[in-house]
Amino acid sequence: MKHPDQKYIEALVSNNEILVEEIYRRFSGKIKWMVIKNNGTEAEAGDIFQEALLAISHRAKTQGLILSCPFDAFIYSICKNLWLKVLNKKKSHSSVTDPEEMEIGEDSLQLAEECLIQEQRLQLLNEKLDELGGKCAELLRLNWSGKSMEEVAEDLQISYAFARKKKVGCMDKLINLIKRDPQFNTLKW
Repeated sequence: MKHPDQKYIEALVSNNEILVEEIYRRFSGKIKWMVIKNNGTEAEAGDIFQEALLAISHRAKTQGLILSCPFDAFIYSICKNLWLKVLNKKKSHSSVTDPEEMEIGEDSLQLAEECLIQEQRLQLLNEKLDELGGKCAELLRLNWSGKSMEEVAEDLQISYAFARKKKVGCMDKLINLIKRDPQFNTLKW
């Protein structure tokens, strides 16, 4: 299922001036802040943003690109990776980065997409855990924090056998809540 922000990908492909202007207006400031905050200049931030947009457009035109996350997070991840490459080159070569070497490859785009999907999965899990509530949520959170089931049982003042049995039931409830959510199919579990 496409994210509503797919319109920005389509705008880049079709060169829709109104939406491309909106992309710059809405998203470039965050990139500018990130680059300047990390030893860059306003001009470098503009170059990074432009390079990311060109890479996204190229990928969408040649291979297709279906956005399953917010465009804001997607562009930020790509720009962050590009800026890290620039910083690494500056550090190791103490020279200006060759723009050809700044191009992001398939692996960078895929990594950015995977990171965002992972964030969304975690967010959905936490939402459903909150929805589950009560002792189930508490038991699962304690167990996932690294505590053994014996420690969890002690913290909850229940028997070890009951804690293990309750964990199975709680996991089943949580899984069902997650699977019923419309976002489930878009997050490629």
